[in-house]
Amino acid sequence: MKLNTITHTDGFMKTAQDDFVKTQTFLIHADPVLGKIIHQVPKPEIVSTQAVFHDLMSCIIEQQIHYRSTKRIVQNLLNKAGIEMLSPQNFDLFEQKALQHIKISMNKVETIGRILSFWENNTPDWQNLSDEEVRGLLSSIKGIGPWTIDMILLYTLQRKNIFPVDDFHLKRIMVSLYGLDEKTKLKAQMLQIAENWGEYKSTAVLYLLEWKKQSKS
Repeated sequence: MKLNTITHTDGFMKTAQDDFVKTQTFLIHADPVLGKIIHQVPKPEIVSTQAVFHDLMSCIIEQQIHYRSTKRIVQNLLNKAGIEMLSPQNFDLFEQKALQHIKISMNKVETIGRILSFWENNTPDWQNLSDEEVRGLLSSIKGIGPWTIDMILLYTLQRKNIFPVDDFHLKRIMVSLYGLDEKTKLKAQMLQIAENWGEYKSTAVLYLLEWKKQSKS
């Protein structure tokens, strides 16, 4: 049994690696600008929580998904509350021990309340929902916009074909690398480039963000 388990795990890892090499090869040939970046920077590594509630709350509280956070506001609050990961069950404790001690806008407070209400009445199997089904459910919560939903799809659920066209940092990166005119239909220009990435838009986006991160270090 032990040998079978090891063989299965090795086979899974090999398949995942083969899939990633296939993705890299496609992107390198499809987009010369991105191809240079793929050769220059390390493979982006995202260790996902797979926890939509936790990651959604982090987006609202910090106005940034915690995978990309430099201020680590949510992580510091979690440490203060003695909580590893947010859930509907421990959110009251988190609020009492940490959240109530910082200033957040009324809009954020109201959105947090709506998220808690949603989880009281819904228990979606996020992993088995399509991208559009995820978008439909999350957009039904007032205060959750397209960017936040893209972050959940890209980082939390790790869907492979997500292009967060409203992401501020991605806009700046693409203007710089592709020489886009940010005053003339910038989103349309970005979407046109992203079409070259086929169904591997998420990997392309993560490489662009990794390039920006590496260029700062």
